[in-house]
Amino acid sequence: MKTITQTKLFVSLSIFFTLFYNYSFFTNLVKVYTLEENLGFIISTAFVMTFFLIFLLGLVSFKYTIKPIAITLLLVSSMTSYFMNTYHVIIDATMIRNMMQTNIHESLDLLSVKQVIYFVLFGLLPSYYVYKVKLEQRGFKKEFLSRVKLLLLSLAIIAVAIFSFSKYYTSFVREHKPLRFTINPTYWIYSTGKYINLTFNSAPLVVKPIGLDAKIPDTTTRKKLVIMVVGEASRADHFSLNGYERETNPLLAQEDIINLPNVYSCGTSTAVSVPCMFSKYDRSSYSYKKGISTENVLDVLKHTKKVAILWRDNNSDSKGVALRVPYEDYKTAQNNSNCQEGECRDMGMLVGLDKFIAKNKKRDILIVLHQMGNHGPAYYKRYTKAFEKFTPVCKTNQLEQCSKEEIANAYDNAVLQTDTFLTKTIHFLQAYDTEYDTAMIYMSDHGESLGEGGVYLHGLPYFMAPDAQTHIGALLWFGEDMKKRLHLSTFKADKKYTQDALFSTLLGLFNVQTKEYKKEMDILHNEP
Repeated sequence: MKTITQTKLFVSLSIFFTLFYNYSFFTNLVKVYTLEENLGFIISTAFVMTFFLIFLLGLVSFKYTIKPIAITLLLVSSMTSYFMNTYHVIIDATMIRNMMQTNIHESLDLLSVKQVIYFVLFGLLPSYYVYKVKLEQRGFKKEFLSRVKLLLLSLAIIAVAIFSFSKYYTSFVREHKPLRFTINPTYWIYSTGKYINLTFNSAPLVVKPIGLDAKIPDTTTRKKLVIMVVGEASRADHFSLNGYERETNPLLAQEDIINLPNVYSCGTSTAVSVPCMFSKYDRSSYSYKKGISTENVLDVLKHTKKVAILWRDNNSDSKGVALRVPYEDYKTAQNNSNCQEGECRDMGMLVGLDKFIAKNKKRDILIVLHQMGNHGPAYYKRYTKAFEKFTPVCKTNQLEQCSKEEIANAYDNAVLQTDTFLTKTIHFLQAYDTEYDTAMIYMSDHGESLGEGGVYLHGLPYFMAPDAQTHIGALLWFGEDMKKRLHLSTFKADKKYTQDALFSTLLGLFNVQTKEYKKEMDILHNEP
């Protein structure tokens, strides 16, 4: 194999990245800056991207680092390119956290032939070339001077390109920020650094206790039994309860529920929304570090010493919410009796709850059920054949191969199964209505894009996320005695609510007295 210099290798790599890994960037760029009128600017962005990467590689690539760095960039960028091109997602710090917290079952849902082809063509093959290529050994002085010249040349070309099209770059930076999110590999490199900074601390993590003053007054009222169902990827506009033309909630429509048509999520991913919705912080003040370093509403309820808490999870995990309360993994057939062909059903989380209730019959009880729900892209796996009402369905995780109708059909069938799951949960609670004040809260973690505007799944930065990813399905059900206690005659179900309200609403349901409770955030607070 021909011998080349280090400089030629990372210059070649930079050109290769610009030409073959940035389809998403350039397709989005020409939508904003039309090719016919802005050809010069578009070409200049290619030069800026290439020489900026040359500059970065020139700073960190040396004799013993250039190949490991190049191979890592190629392998990771092949995958980021696949996901951006296929699902039109953004690889930001939140998305990286989602990937780090994804379990093997969710990863297999995403695996496809197309993904393997991307990995081989744009990851393995160029990596093999880098591994095998022979680097010319030049003296330190010669290599140093060559490197300095290239770095200066790169800066000069970048400066000339930006200066020549300054008005374009001004609008590019100020008005079209999302375009920068699709630049590969520089944005995922930046996002990885941000993720590491947000996630890891030099000092040991200390969780700040809250609600140590929490107490539940001794009264003559009955004990409370509440089930909180955390949904997955359920968008409000696909609930027939909210006016969707398809009957996706036929059973819930027959129950005495309170539908909440205007609820919005804290984030666009499970990793953000689940810990945020249980935290004391609202969306504007919540951060990952605050979430992991501050106790949540489950801890406050635990501090009362009067509430028995159980978290059952049929999703990836609780995202840190249930670290200090009893937790049961229902993604495994060892616990979940309703698993077939590697897919464990949400229905299985209801099995055996009677034993937990019997064990804690002298205490108030909160049970959290974390659904698999509408987890994508393999929506067709989320329901059994009995729920395949809407056809034809998309039976692949490569959503771009399916029509919008097929994707919507598979998604709606999964909503239909959730309708049955929630109805069975209500019937389960009704059996205890003579012994307990009973209630069910259903709230999805986030919504889901189904191909509108070419966007699939979820996880876009909140400021640019479509309504489909933030407007979520949510509803309430109360037993007869609980309804009387809450005085719901003036409750405004159609008011706009957010997941910020869950913290105080749960405390209010259990009559918890603590300085952490904010009655203005309790959606059920009504003066008698």
